[in-house]
Amino acid sequence: MFSLREPAFFTRLREARRILVAGAGGGFDVYSGLPVALALRSAGAEVHLASLSFSDLYGLDLDSWVAEDVAAISPDTPLRGDYFPERSLARWLSSQELPHTVYAFPRTGVQPLRAAYRALLEHIGGVDAVVLVDGGTDILMHGDEDGLGTPEEDMASLAAVAGLEEIPHRLVACVGFGVDAYHGVNHSLVLENLAGLDRAGGYLGAFSLPRESSEGAAYLDAVAHAQDCHASHPSIVQGSVAAAVRGEFGDVRFTERTRGSELFVNPLMGLYFCVDLPVLARANLYLDRLEHTVLMRQISTAISNFREELPRQRPPRAFPH
Repeated sequence: MFSLREPAFFTRLREARRILVAGAGGGFDVYSGLPVALALRSAGAEVHLASLSFSDLYGLDLDSWVAEDVAAISPDTPLRGDYFPERSLARWLSSQELPHTVYAFPRTGVQPLRAAYRALLEHIGGVDAVVLVDGGTDILMHGDEDGLGTPEEDMASLAAVAGLEEIPHRLVACVGFGVDAYHGVNHSLVLENLAGLDRAGGYLGAFSLPRESSEGAAYLDAVAHAQDCHASHPSIVQGSVAAAVRGEFGDVRFTERTRGSELFVNPLMGLYFCVDLPVLARANLYLDRLEHTVLMRQISTAISNFREELPRQRPPRAFPH
């Protein structure tokens, strides 16, 4: 039974004692899970962080690997190149005297990624819940929309965790409503999808990230630290969400990467939209086609083939107000 006094997302996780919070879409998505992880930890849960990584993990030393396709990233983990969100997060966590290991998965197809999840869960002693976090909302796309955003990594994660039926609670939390417009996502269709998930019993509501909460303050500090660590390639998604949490609005400039485009930073970007993962997986129209993939490019091909077979796509719609 849910109550207005507590977001349904946290009600679902109230009895979970060990939880894995994992970035679904790669890159800086794991930062989207930091406020959730901190809130769950303050409630007494043991929380671990993981990320589908865009970094060159295969250049890591052998000592960094705890299992096949599972790397344990610490503040001092060496890597070629300067793009390493998992390490910058580990360094920030260490500076706060928090557990600072961030686990990382290479970009693979569904079968090896699911195996990597199971190997990680065995390594940490099992979990009661897995929470996938998405910076943006394109993980909520069903497949027949006019634009899907950047679905490959999100769908690999969604399909991989959907197959972990032994885990009692599997949830998805999205923050950054609106940021995927740059990649062609129509957010009226996002809302339509959320309404459909609600009818199916899978929508767990929304809650905001207040700037003056301990989790909000920590998130802003962590994002600022990450932007400093990645001055040549700062995260547009996390920068937009952070600006929204600070109360900024409109075409906010925080990186040269957005030059030539107009941003619409607004309070909706600081909202978490939460859904039940198995219900979301069942709503996806092509997820079954990804089940036996081994490589990320196979996922891209499967999605492209599905899109070509569609008799029609749901057209974009403008907000009526």
